[in-house]
Amino acid sequence: MALPVLSSSGVKFRRVLAHFPQELSLAFAYGSGVFRQAGASAGDGENNMLDFVFAVDDSVTWHMMNLLKNRSHYSFLKAFGPKQISSIQSYGAGIYYNTLVPCNGRMIKYGVISTDTLIDDLFHWKTLYVAGRLQKPVKILTQNENSKLQAALVSNLKSAVTAAFLMLPESFSEEDLYMQIAGLSYSGDFRMVIGEDRSKVQNIVKPNVPHFQKLYSNILQDCPQVVYKHHLGRLEIDKSPEGQFTQLMALPRTLQQKITSLVGPPGKNRDVEEILLQVAHDPDCGIVVHQGISGIVRSSSIVQSAKTILTAGAKKSITYSTKKLYKMTKGWLRKTS
Repeated sequence: MALPVLSSSGVKFRRVLAHFPQELSLAFAYGSGVFRQAGASAGDGENNMLDFVFAVDDSVTWHMMNLLKNRSHYSFLKAFGPKQISSIQSYGAGIYYNTLVPCNGRMIKYGVISTDTLIDDLFHWKTLYVAGRLQKPVKILTQNENSKLQAALVSNLKSAVTAAFLMLPESFSEEDLYMQIAGLSYSGDFRMVIGEDRSKVQNIVKPNVPHFQKLYSNILQDCPQVVYKHHLGRLEIDKSPEGQFTQLMALPRTLQQKITSLVGPPGKNRDVEEILLQVAHDPDCGIVVHQGISGIVRSSSIVQSAKTILTAGAKKSITYSTKKLYKMTKGWLRKTS
């Protein structure tokens, strides 16, 4: 199954790619500059910063070439060279962001991640940072013929559905499902307390349900554990302990480990399967899954945000944070008015 490439020309996004070294295994654009969000005026999308992620097979070589082409994009870290930049990239979520970069008359932010790190996150949810972005609609700009990467992209979507099922009731709407999926990578993210509009998940999902359907409808139709009433926009799932155990066993490895550490008493080695069977019988199964996801996201988001001070530099960090706080305040005022 191929990951759906969302429609529209995407020419303006591909024009941005022309400014960068072309050795990319995957490039995608995401965020409010690409997909309209609820509460935003028609002109906001044209003014919002464009966000990109570039996956590269060799981070050191790619940064070396990018320093030759776009040295001004980097903070003071450029003085230390591509090896040190790649070393800093490996911390936190394994992605290196250059932000507030002027390009083709717009401001852009782009993150660089190694293909291997991305595949690991997609399969195992090691940080759920870039994997979380790819659980929501994105615009794929280029993708090479890496079959392992393609399999990882699909695996990530299936894992998102499985985790969401465990946190939802027996019967729910399609929009409920997409709200749950879109919220996975924000669970435990401290930026949702300071720096992000708290209505963010709802704002992402409501205007973009057709885009979520393109991503997930085939997975839902092929899933044996769900009755997908597409014409009604309703779903029913198996909430029996046996059904939940099957879903828990299908979760990414890192999340299974987090759940095990939450439930298993410290110092006592118990089989993962045994603990997951216990969780499957627990009425609070969904809460335990949510806590496990929050634990993954919390640690990676804190380290990644701290890293931004180095990768963006003090001035850009303050500017970027101020814009985020403004968006959060604007969202809060809109909600209370």
